Amino acid sequence: MRLGAQEARLVAGSRARAAYGKDVIVERHRHRYEVNNKYIGVIQAAGMKVGGWSADESLVETIELPDHPWFFACQFHPEFTSTPRTGHPLFSGFIQACLKAAGVVPAAATGTDR
Repeated sequence: MRLGAQEARLVAGSRARAAYGKDVIVERHRHRYEVNNKYIGVIQAAGMKVGGWSADESLVETIELPDHPWFFACQFHPEFTSTPRTGHPLFSGFIQACLKAAGVVPAAATGTDR
């Protein structure tokens, strides 16, 4: 079982890298399951992208579908470090993707309150 803070390396050009704005993150884990490395080639050939790897690059940390407005999954628990005032980058990214898909421009982006 992987427990506690674990380092992950985010892939350049990935949604994860864009959301965090950095190459390396540390997130809390509590799970027993992993992506079977035997199928990574098949998964990627089908269009899914690995956006983050463990520090030793042996375990998948995040996956995404590049052609989807916000299909994102991770092996860690972003809810453990998110608060109402400082939303986790993944939750903030999800909200931004929803607003974009709905054609709504956030007030912060326009510089005016609505």
